[in-house]
Amino acid sequence: MKKIYWLVIKSYLGPFIMTFFIALFILLMQFLWNYVDDLVGKGLEWYIIGKLLFYASSTFVPLALPLAILLSSLMTFGNLGEFYELVAMKAAGISLRKIMMPLIAMSVVISLVAFYFSNNVLPVANLKFKSLLYDVREKKLALDIKEGVFYNGIEGFIIRIGKKDADDKTVRDIMIYDHRDKKGNVNVTIADSGRMEMTPDRMNLLFTLYSGHNYLERTDQRNYRFSRPHQQSRFSEETRKFNLVDFEMTRTNEDLFKNNYSMLNIRQLDKAEDSLTLALDEKKEQVRKHLIGEFYFYQRIDSVKQKSFEPAKPYTSDLLADYDKKQRADLLDIAMNELRKGRQNIQNYQKEKEEKTKIIYKHQAEWHRKFTLSVACFVLFFIGAPLGAIIRRGGLGLPVVVSVLFFVMFHIISITGEKSVKSGVIDANYGMWIAPVVLLPLGFFLTIKATTDSPLLDADAWLKIYRKLIGKNN
Repeated sequence: MKKIYWLVIKSYLGPFIMTFFIALFILLMQFLWNYVDDLVGKGLEWYIIGKLLFYASSTFVPLALPLAILLSSLMTFGNLGEFYELVAMKAAGISLRKIMMPLIAMSVVISLVAFYFSNNVLPVANLKFKSLLYDVREKKLALDIKEGVFYNGIEGFIIRIGKKDADDKTVRDIMIYDHRDKKGNVNVTIADSGRMEMTPDRMNLLFTLYSGHNYLERTDQRNYRFSRPHQQSRFSEETRKFNLVDFEMTRTNEDLFKNNYSMLNIRQLDKAEDSLTLALDEKKEQVRKHLIGEFYFYQRIDSVKQKSFEPAKPYTSDLLADYDKKQRADLLDIAMNELRKGRQNIQNYQKEKEEKTKIIYKHQAEWHRKFTLSVACFVLFFIGAPLGAIIRRGGLGLPVVVSVLFFVMFHIISITGEKSVKSGVIDANYGMWIAPVVLLPLGFFLTIKATTDSPLLDADAWLKIYRKLIGKNN
């Protein structure tokens, strides 16, 4: 019996590892396709790109792992059925349930590892990935001064080069506009030729200019707009130094990102949700006191005309009878302004309440997601394994098609439930568990059909049923 268990486990491990990394690679290629514009042309070091891809691949595990379990279990039992190994085991008195036992135990272990990964590793991976991606996207494009184009990549300067020689260092027909004083094109340098070189630390760009002029419009004198004072100097050789520190990628402090709900574990999510709920309750109480506590409309009327009111006395249409026409107009203006202000305050509070409530919903969805990954791995195994025993086809042909169909269905249901939770349509206790609840009965149904050798996907069996139905109708 142990040899059979080891045979099943070995048959499962190979497809599982292969399909997991294939799925991870496909998701990683999709990531590169989406962000290729943010990565190309910035002169990023290879280790920066390597770290970004590593962190990105870590965040794709919740998608790749369930798909790998579904596909590998289907391939494993499909191969065993295709080569009649399942038939031989059943002939020896070993039921399909016993054959599935070692993989069920392995699925439990994988589910526990998935929970640990989702709760402890994934928040850190999200933090590293999103902070690094932010820095990469904010990094300037690498220095590339082209011929005949005004280049403004260096802050405070605009540079134009007429022509570059073959060595890519000797340049001709140079114009440099100095905009550091933010006064327009009042400081211009023109040179016939020059050399453009980087310093050894690549932190500065050196321009050695030959046979040129410096033109400066003096704006520090009185009536310069009318007199247009002008200063001109000639040089045979001049060196200009440009700081390239802005082209270096600077790392943002990760503490600025760590409070996002996708970067918290279960304990931190509970604490953050409690804090958000408490803050929302305090805001509700403040608004309630402000609107219901004292009637500020009558307080404003009382401040215009020092006249006391009796709040218990019912107010009639003769409330403004003691005031002249101008005072009535002033009081009505004050009342209208206060009503507008109160309406605006209520609208602002409503928007703030909706935003904070949505953040709470997102925390709740993320909390449940820590568990749904593990449950998804377990549920999809009970779909893939019996389905493979029923189909009896191994390899990467039909199993891939069937697995992708079931996984797409699972993913669509999961995304729909998650979006409904985050928008407040469905409670997180229900919305985040729709996909497992829908597919778990399907897994039990397929397992029962597989263990009873039901001809679920046998075309001849369905054809017989169809003929019987046709015969009865006739």
